[in-house]
This record gives sequence, structure tokens and C-alpha cells, in this order.
Amino acid sequence: MKTRSKILFLSVFAAPAILLSSEPSAFGAGDLTSPDPYGLTTSEEVILETKKKLKKVAQKSTYQENQLDSLRERIDGLQSVLESLSRKVHNNKVQAQSSGEYEQRLAKEIEQSKAQLANLKVTLQELVATVDEINLHYVTKKEYNALVDEINALKKRSGSKKRSTKSKKSNFALAKDAKKYYDKRYFTKAIALYEELIERNYKPAYAHYMIGEMNFKRKNYAQALSYFKKSTMLYDKASYMPTLMLHSALSMEKTGDTKHAKAFFKAIVKKYPDSSEAKEAKKHL
Repeated sequence: MKTRSKILFLSVFAAPAILLSSEPSAFGAGDLTSPDPYGLTTSEEVILETKKKLKKVAQKSTYQENQLDSLRERIDGLQSVLESLSRKVHNNKVQAQSSGEYEQRLAKEIEQSKAQLANLKVTLQELVATVDEINLHYVTKKEYNALVDEINALKKRSGSKKRSTKSKKSNFALAKDAKKYYDKRYFTKAIALYEELIERNYKPAYAHYMIGEMNFKRKNYAQALSYFKKSTMLYDKASYMPTLMLHSALSMEKTGDTKHAKAFFKAIVKKYPDSSEAKEAKKHL
């Protein structure tokens, strides 16, 4: 019976790649490469927004290049027309002078030239309007590079901020302070300390679990799932696993992933039948 429960538990949670392969949204929080990312930190949201700006700038630059190419083609066409008119007038003058038909040909050419010049005038007005539009929305290379620099600066500031908040305390003392902040519901301070413990690789499974719990209490369900998943991958035999699984299932319910939430509720009942978490899970089945 124990072997069977262990296999069930691992297949449901400890091996999320198997359980969640059909719907990666269950544990896809914090993935900036996702088409529709969620569960992002404040810094990640700023970076994602800046990336969107860069994408728009790139698209606008491509549009502007296409517009300029079109303008060049049309200007070249106008130049060809003007050169053709000049040659015709010159040829007609020469021919008319030699044949005595100068006035007749000239009158005909004048009428044709008037029509062509009228068309040229309309085309030039269109070109002027297009140029004005490009000048209005033009993004220079300097402006584009400024956006790229903005992303790099954000990353540097984020990194320096983390480095500046590191404590000189021992791992044990830091963990003790983090728990005190958690008990007092000073979640912002507690999360910062648990993140530092993760960087130090001091009980990272528990630190991920605690950050997940604080996000769960704050109703940041997508972020909670992300940390619960990492905690489980690091150590799936912890004493807090019933709570972790229950809160994971509840987070899935809140994010609309009812299919996997149901699977987790069932796993809790089978794995921990006598626990308070199992009683809670039954209510959701």
C-alpha cells in the first residue's frame, strides 16, 4: 500500500512534467518566454513591458523603412517621367524646326505635359503627406538604443539591489529572523530573507515553500504555484507536503486549472487519508 501511494504521489506532484505536460499553465508562473506570462515579480513586469516597447519600436522601424523604400521608388519614377518629358520637348523642337511643324507639335505636347504635371502635383502632395507622417512618428536609432539601455539598466539596478540587501548574519540566524517576520505577517521582509537563503543554498526547499505560502496568503496564486513547484522538485518528503499540496490545489482552482486541482485533491486524500488536509480536499471533490 505504501509503495502504491508513493508511486501515485510522485506521478501527481513530484514529476510535474508528466502530470502537467498537457497543460503547462498549471506551473508556468514567472516564465517570461511564455506568450501570456503571469506570476511575474515587479522587476519582471517592468522588463516585460520594456520588451513590448522594443518590439513595437522594431515593428515601427520596419514600417518606416518600407515607407521610405516606397518613397524612393516613387521619386525615382517621378524623375524618370520628368526626364522623359524633357527629352520629348527637346526632340519635338528639333523635329519641328526641321519639318516646319514646330508649333503644332508644341501645342500638342503642352497639352500632354499639362495633364502629366497635374498628376505629378497630386503624387507630390501624397509624398509630402507621407513624409510628414514619417517625421511625426519617426524613431531614431538613438531613441531605439535608449530603450535597450533602459532594459540593461533595470537589470543592473535589480542585481545591485539584491547584493546591497545581503546580510552578514549566519544562515541559522537569518532563517530565524525570516520565520519571525513570517509569524508577524511582515511578508515583504520575510520573503527578502528567504530569497537570500535560497541564494546561499540553505534549506532551499523549505525557503521556496515559505515564499509560496506567503504568496498564497497574499492571493498571488500563480506565484505561489511557481514556488511550490520548485520546493517539491527539491525535496518531496518534507513534513509540510500535505499543506503544500493542498495550497497548490487551491491555487490551481483560483487560477482556473480545475483539472489538475482535482488530481491534487485526490492525491492528498490517498496519500494522507487521516490528515486535516485530506478532510479539506474531500470538500472540493
